[in-house]
Amino acid sequence: MRRIALSFILLCGSTTATPATETLYGSRDFARVHKFDAHVHANTDEPAFLDIARADNVEFLTINVDYPDFPALDAQAAIARELRRRDPQRIHFATTFSMAGWSAPGWAEAVNDALNAAVAQGAVAVKIWKNIGMVERDPSGRLLAITDSALDPVVRHIETLGVPLIAHQGEPHNCWLPLSEMTTDNDRSYFAEHPQYHMYLHPELPSYEQLMSARDQFVGRHPNLSFVGAHLASLEWNVDRLATFLDEHPNAVVDMAARMTQLQYQSVRNRARVRRFLIRYQDRVLYGTDLTIEAHARPEDVRREAHEFWKSDWLYLATRQSQYVAAIRQRVPGLALPRSVIDKIYLRNAKRVFIERNPTG
Repeated sequence: MRRIALSFILLCGSTTATPATETLYGSRDFARVHKFDAHVHANTDEPAFLDIARADNVEFLTINVDYPDFPALDAQAAIARELRRRDPQRIHFATTFSMAGWSAPGWAEAVNDALNAAVAQGAVAVKIWKNIGMVERDPSGRLLAITDSALDPVVRHIETLGVPLIAHQGEPHNCWLPLSEMTTDNDRSYFAEHPQYHMYLHPELPSYEQLMSARDQFVGRHPNLSFVGAHLASLEWNVDRLATFLDEHPNAVVDMAARMTQLQYQSVRNRARVRRFLIRYQDRVLYGTDLTIEAHARPEDVRREAHEFWKSDWLYLATRQSQYVAAIRQRVPGLALPRSVIDKIYLRNAKRVFIERNPTG
């Protein structure tokens, strides 16, 4: 998760070839173009983040998540509702649920009642986290998988509610590598700080391929579910593998949250391949950052660093400009995606998935 404060960008002027027939945005279009960040975690209702979102013309989805480093779920929900009250056209929120007691009778019914209330209060999606598949166990010690029948009543109810399920399943491929072999410094720092989630250190837990297989089975079993694969569906390391997932699951889209550096790592090696992927799947990819704003962050840091992330991503996706990205220690050429593609990735896809399908949004 991209916590405030972070700083990693040095912008440098450069160009890469783009066919003259394509109409592109430039760096000066950044604040003018309406954008949608489909994956942030606003864990405070202090106004700094909303202020910079307004200034940078960013609409956003703040996502509640059952993550032990975050505030209690009730507190997250209250913050989300308050932010939405302040600016309902710009701010949307996704609800979640606790896995506590998931193997006990009545758990699914209580969760569904809570989801009903959250959607009635404006939630436009439901989030599940990697604790399903990697952490949660029943009283006998059996690890809960996303395909477990205990989740079926909740998933069916989410389908009935007509809102998307945002699923953070698995982790980046780097998670199963030693720190020294990881491809990006942001992954290296996260797993150094969170060894409990560094799967290289936990061979007793499911493998990467086992988690991806379970997730794919789950999506295939629920063809009527609007499925959002958070973090490029944990297939961030290979756009060809991600393309296969999207081809096999027409009910799925993916967000880019916290995985831009993995796309940049690939595009340094084969820019054309990454660019072709985003053009081909322009209707299936949502822009997102995973920016995490905590109550203790200084307002000036929040404004500066949110702006830096948003501006850096814009230069990479929308323009010809190159920049030095410290997380991969390389200069990265801009992809210069056509305006029509940028408009979908940055706004229209998120509106279609989260807002237009949900009257309360």
